[in-house]
Amino acid sequence: MRCCFSAHLPALAALSAFPGPCEVLRSGARLAPALLRSASAAVQRARSHPDDLSAVNLELVTLTEDRAVITWYTGIPGTNDGLGHPLPAITEGEVVYGTHPSRLNRTASEGRPTAYHQVELTDLEPGQTYYYQARSRGVAATPTPLHLVRGNAVGTSTFGFGHSGGPYSFTTPQPPPGRHLLSVALCNDLHLGETTAGLVGGLPLLRGVVQQPGRAPYPELMSRALVEEARRRGADVLLAGGDISAGGAAQDLGEARRILDGFGAHGQDYFVVRGNHDRSRNDDNANANAFQATFQTAFPGGGDGSGFFAHDLGGLRIIGLDTYAKTGNGADAGGLGPDQLAWFQERLRKQPDQPTLVFGHHPLTVRDSVFPVTRGQCLERRQARAIVDAYAQAPGVFLHHAGHTHRNKRTVLTRAPHVTQQEVAAAKDYPGGFTLLRIHSGGYALNHYKADAPAARQWNERSRRVAAGLWPHHALGRSVADRNSVTAHDLSGIAAHSTVR
Repeated sequence: MRCCFSAHLPALAALSAFPGPCEVLRSGARLAPALLRSASAAVQRARSHPDDLSAVNLELVTLTEDRAVITWYTGIPGTNDGLGHPLPAITEGEVVYGTHPSRLNRTASEGRPTAYHQVELTDLEPGQTYYYQARSRGVAATPTPLHLVRGNAVGTSTFGFGHSGGPYSFTTPQPPPGRHLLSVALCNDLHLGETTAGLVGGLPLLRGVVQQPGRAPYPELMSRALVEEARRRGADVLLAGGDISAGGAAQDLGEARRILDGFGAHGQDYFVVRGNHDRSRNDDNANANAFQATFQTAFPGGGDGSGFFAHDLGGLRIIGLDTYAKTGNGADAGGLGPDQLAWFQERLRKQPDQPTLVFGHHPLTVRDSVFPVTRGQCLERRQARAIVDAYAQAPGVFLHHAGHTHRNKRTVLTRAPHVTQQEVAAAKDYPGGFTLLRIHSGGYALNHYKADAPAARQWNERSRRVAAGLWPHHALGRSVADRNSVTAHDLSGIAAHSTVR
């Protein structure tokens, strides 16, 4: 089965679809032939001092009311790991920060030297603007460039841009209103069984990235790291929104079940729905049924084997949708089928005010994508419209979580503005993690976390080279708000998780 984008990204060759001619030319340099990259590296190597260090790919990944998680990479200038990336330089990392750009009087550092830096700032004040600089061995880290999407990887303002290494700035949000009730980890696109990340339509320069020899298969190590990190961040429940496997094989689904069981009990602590990769790879109905049965064997759900379900968790209604309940090769638009759609609409009609979280693999719409958007990236148009119409009449629905696009993106539709449409990046590769939903009685927060295990950090950095290095423009989220947000919503009808137990 092809990757979610494999049927669509050949259109990348039409670089005129990208915003702005100057931006296209700059990004085109990333697609330069390997020979030119090698020649450039040779020139750099001749000019580099052995003690030189590059600190790059600075990103403000997580921003809550009282903490921030900042990542970057240190490499050896003039070296090449075979993918046009400098070899890792293991060294210390620290972030200096403060409430004034000329007084960075606080320091947060790591416990051990590494090339894959991840520093967490804690005890921040809500609603406060902070200025910061990340550095290793005295070298200031520079941001991940997101010029194709006119994005900002390092802050909530453009302060510090135009100055090498910043300082950059962010403003912490206010916490969600009310008392904390429970936390839910949202993840998708684990792709157990996949061996090459980012295979894109056979284009020679977009050939994908493989794991280094001798290391664990990346879908397995990333999924295990996700489970560990979700627990560490206080998740009470985990929702896995489809593409659990790379091709629906029983062995891969079984391994996914064993990994997710590390979080808790299926159907109680975590819930799973199918994606297009978990279904049939051709148009044969019998084969489609076989794939459905294989998934149901690993993750029985929906009582009648339907693949969609509703579950009440202390007043929080969780609805899981099978967004590829059809035959096909997975590259076309998602579809619920008439029975599932009617069931879903009836559920919302009967209890429109109950606090409700919906999750399924395909998003309802795809907007602001750096890559050309085709119908295979979201749900079939008429069904998506019917779901949004149902949301408009159901004020209790507050969140629709989807995967499939392998990116972080927050969208609010004018027809149902009380429902946040949150696409979550793939768990299997860069930026590699999950989104934590923190539910309070008066609202909720969505915060993206990268998996923090050392092997996961290493693979995250390696896999950012997907799509000839353009992947961060698409996957990270064009702004901090695409991966971190706070929304007011009356959720007082939900019981605290401790009382549900």
